Amino acid sequence: MSLSLTACGSDDSDGGDGGSSADSGFCGKNLAFLGALTGDAGALGQNMVNGIELALKEYNADNADCKISLKKFDSQGSPDNAPALATQIINDDTIFGLVGPGFSGESLATGKTFFEAGLPSISPSATNVTITDQGWSTWHRVIGNDDAQGKADAKYLTETAGAKKVFVVHDGQDYSKGLAGTVEEALGSAVVDTDTISVGQTDMSAVVTKVKASGADAFFYGGYYTEAGLLAKALRQGGFTGTFMSGDGSQDPAFVEVAGADAAEGAVLSAPAGPAPADFEATGLYATQAYDASNIFLAAVKDGVKDAQELNEFIGKYDEDGVSGPIAFDDKGDIKESKIYAYFVKGGKLDVDNPEAIE
Repeated sequence: MSLSLTACGSDDSDGGDGGSSADSGFCGKNLAFLGALTGDAGALGQNMVNGIELALKEYNADNADCKISLKKFDSQGSPDNAPALATQIINDDTIFGLVGPGFSGESLATGKTFFEAGLPSISPSATNVTITDQGWSTWHRVIGNDDAQGKADAKYLTETAGAKKVFVVHDGQDYSKGLAGTVEEALGSAVVDTDTISVGQTDMSAVVTKVKASGADAFFYGGYYTEAGLLAKALRQGGFTGTFMSGDGSQDPAFVEVAGADAAEGAVLSAPAGPAPADFEATGLYATQAYDASNIFLAAVKDGVKDAQELNEFIGKYDEDGVSGPIAFDDKGDIKESKIYAYFVKGGKLDVDNPEAIE
């Protein structure tokens, strides 16, 4: 694979030159997925794989002479596990593209490896702002970044929820710090205090004590659904009655399972992702983004793209409507257009069909 790939660009074309899948250099090869399939955030990675497999199912049904398969690499969302898996991926000459990485920390830990190998990647879910500041022209994402989501979350808390004093907590991971940091900055003087917990922490009593002492009337958590659920449960048991809000890392039905229906009731979980179409077969947050990311690679195959450099150029010029919304990339690899939604826990369930657009 070429090391000197051009930076992502965009125009009004889909990036193709009128070829066909029979002309592609990728027939019979594989896409890879890198992300959490097990562990505390495994449900989110499973959602992504559901979307990828749906795209492949549809493509292979119509392209029996040029089938594409999937190889899955389970990082458990850990930036410590991901580099070794990235090495496996770039050393596998059957893999021509990566849907992923799933999380921000593992994206930052592997982006240079994939860039230097010339392997194009499209993340359905990694939202840390700094990823696309690294100059990795092979890295793209089909989802809005934490800057857009964090500002929308802060606006929701103060303007819609009417919060005057917001307590902000994160778990120290790259995604979590990025989102919580943007929320904190956008809230300004409305932030009454902050704290940090650890991934895997189960005792939230110290946080509850600080929240109650602060007089906060709203709470924001940057992190994933397991700790978010434990925090919501502990806060409600401790008497906190204010608004509980978290971001897309918590936007999964598993949040309600961890917190319990009573403690989760009324929680607000934002995401830079709208609901899936009613007839969409794959379910869960990021499934539509993973489906769309896969279909960009598959569109390149159908167009007869032959090598990694052509593939990266195709992605950079891609401009089509996906099931998750319009998809076109700026010169850094960020999606040009993204909306932020608030999802609500109602009647003991996360309502994934009726979000409110908040930005």
